[in-house]
Amino acid sequence: MITFFRYLLDERQLHDYRAFLPVFQQAARELARIEENPGLARLEPALKTFEGWYYQGRLPQRDARRVLASMFGYSIEQLWARVSDDGPVSRPTPLFAANHTDDHRADPGAKLYEMRRTADMAARRAADFAMGAEQGQIGHETMGLVTDRVTSLVEEYPRVPLSHIWDELAQTQDDIFRLIEGGRAKALQIRDLHILAAIVSFHLGKGCHDMGDAKLAMVQARVAGVCAAQADHTALTALVFGLKSLISYWSGRGGQALTYARQGIQACEDERGTVGVWLAGLEARAAALLGDEESARIALRRAQDQRERVIPDDLDAFGGLLTFPVKKELYYRVETEVLLGSAQIAAAERAVQEFSDPDDPEWSFGDQAGAQCNLALTRLHGGEIEGAAEALRPVLDLAPAQRNRGIVVSAARVGNATLRSPARDAVTARDIRAEIEAYTTQRTALPR
Repeated sequence: MITFFRYLLDERQLHDYRAFLPVFQQAARELARIEENPGLARLEPALKTFEGWYYQGRLPQRDARRVLASMFGYSIEQLWARVSDDGPVSRPTPLFAANHTDDHRADPGAKLYEMRRTADMAARRAADFAMGAEQGQIGHETMGLVTDRVTSLVEEYPRVPLSHIWDELAQTQDDIFRLIEGGRAKALQIRDLHILAAIVSFHLGKGCHDMGDAKLAMVQARVAGVCAAQADHTALTALVFGLKSLISYWSGRGGQALTYARQGIQACEDERGTVGVWLAGLEARAAALLGDEESARIALRRAQDQRERVIPDDLDAFGGLLTFPVKKELYYRVETEVLLGSAQIAAAERAVQEFSDPDDPEWSFGDQAGAQCNLALTRLHGGEIEGAAEALRPVLDLAPAQRNRGIVVSAARVGNATLRSPARDAVTARDIRAEIEAYTTQRTALPR
């Protein structure tokens, strides 16, 4: 069951905040003119507020209610009534006609969004045509189109909710498989297509993991491994072992995570890209999860040694999850120390600071949340219950669509740690545990 409000947004393709906001602002300005209330014209719900309305069914506050009622023509009670999300919906009788402005008065932002949406649809159709037009062979432009799509997905993956790109990932994988199987590709193109297929399958595996389905994640990881082997790409083969280690680590299987990390290290002994640093970091975290401090510290030193000899490779050039920057190495190091019970607050705070700028090309909302959870755990270890709550707050405020598997497990670790804290009976500790309990059960990162 969903709210009728959400049903209407889906129907009108306003479920994306960027599409909804200009339409809401237009309705607010129109209502402000009618009521001669200038304050309404400045009303602008934040992204988290909108996602609370859309995903959690949270009721808007007074002024927003009036704007929404004017925008849709239904009362707030009608808008927030529950309806089926898998069949026809019986519409209530509108209270009045919703406010609509003529085209010449329409908000420029809304018009621009619709123009861009049309342009996106046209580009997709044109790309489909081009990929089918080069009969008998795969031409330069087709390879360029596919490569551009994969590059864009790699860049977006760490920065946006999975639901925003999930369909595109699946479609791109299918397109690449069809090109490989179609018999039109030359030998060099076949290798390049297998590399692209491995990269997309890697991200689909990570996506299945983010949704909490380790079995499907492993299926995609193994497909990525097959494609990497077909391309004879050593670094990519090692990267897939890293994904398997990551899936196992967040599923609580430390021994398996350690084995996969070490297999990856063996597979890329002669590689100089950052994949070797990532695998050493994965090994350190897995060993720490098992309580093997000696192995964890050896792995941390290996990561440092690998960093000193890094020469960026073709995977690093893609960016996103395919590279392992220094700031992410720090995040893994802090997490290893947290698991060993020896993390320093200064290092944990530095890791959070490194991921504080969303405009940084190396930023990732998942790594930022993980670093904040590690800071909360470090402060808890030092008896700072209020400081831990402060560090955790941005994680608890994440939109449901961003609460992936790793973030949920990291938040749960903080909740469990409060039970072992001297301040476990404090009001703040109880509040943290209550929020985390609701946080995990309300997670909706699964693409619909």
